[in-house]
Amino acid sequence: MRRTALANRGVQAAMLAALLFGAGTPLAKLLLGGDVNPWLLAGLLYCGSGIGLGVLHVIRRAPRVRLKRAELLPLGGAILSGGIIAPVLLMVGLSNMPASGASLLLNAEGVFTALLAWFVFRENFDRRVALGMIAIVAGAVLLSIPNGAELGSAWPALAVLGACFFWGLDNNLTRKIALNDATWLAAVKGLVAGPVNLILAFALGAAIPSVGGITAALVVGFFAYGVSLALFIVGIRHLGTARAGAYFSIAPFFGALLAIVLGDPVTWQLIVAGLLMALGVWLHLTEHHGHEHTHDAVIHEHVHTHDAHHQHEHPEPVAPGTQHTHVHSHDELTHTHVHYPDAHHRHRH
Repeated sequence: MRRTALANRGVQAAMLAALLFGAGTPLAKLLLGGDVNPWLLAGLLYCGSGIGLGVLHVIRRAPRVRLKRAELLPLGGAILSGGIIAPVLLMVGLSNMPASGASLLLNAEGVFTALLAWFVFRENFDRRVALGMIAIVAGAVLLSIPNGAELGSAWPALAVLGACFFWGLDNNLTRKIALNDATWLAAVKGLVAGPVNLILAFALGAAIPSVGGITAALVVGFFAYGVSLALFIVGIRHLGTARAGAYFSIAPFFGALLAIVLGDPVTWQLIVAGLLMALGVWLHLTEHHGHEHTHDAVIHEHVHTHDAHHQHEHPEPVAPGTQHTHVHSHDELTHTHVHYPDAHHRHRH
């Protein structure tokens, strides 16, 4: 593995996001009980995400987020597709098909995320990246079917796949606004998805858990859905959607490891899945993509350090490596170096 890849902030953020998200489900089920309604659980987790990150945003006294007019449509599309349409489609599918089949089909989110990024939003990829994605998804699929999978009839399965498609669309639309405050973006998405899932849960007759259970779910949701989503957005910012999505797809492995710590047995599926995911991550970490490319002149605002792409003057000196944010301009620049399809490298190939 290339040391430079492991040191990349986007790689670190995406893998930590996967760790937190993967750990969230077994922890929440342990705290609330194994038979908790899935939409009630999702609603509480999302609410914990939105409320917790909203409070954190205020405590940090973070600057007010000012979206450009061109960013309003991607944000609205991401919230609509990922926070409203996808949960509804998932409800339709899960209520009419076996849970084992649904767990298998939910791995399609990573596939749709990558396919949309590559073929619709024109994010670059090569054979190595594609093989890495296939290996990671194969490992996730293996973890989903420890005792076989029953898909049931076609329409519920298509509804679950539709939910995965809209979550993949959500991920790609989020890329267009990923330079904005990740905490604020994750809070907004959580505050929309949380109430939507709670409404679905109560519509299906879910019972309200204890105060202790609600509190525990909100706390887990803050870390597993809130902090995790903010880190995933940082991953998208630095890696592009497909690569960040690939790293995030190892979340089921972290969940399975935690389940073992909590008492589940070690299975051959977990071992093989871990090897497949390790292979996929290795293929991504050892990617070497570099060529001459041109950066168009642009004016924008985001957190940055003074690196090869950010060379500008300040009224007062800024220490090297210090992260800061302000409106700044990029002159047109042509150079060659190894890079990811991040926020500053969205050129065609």
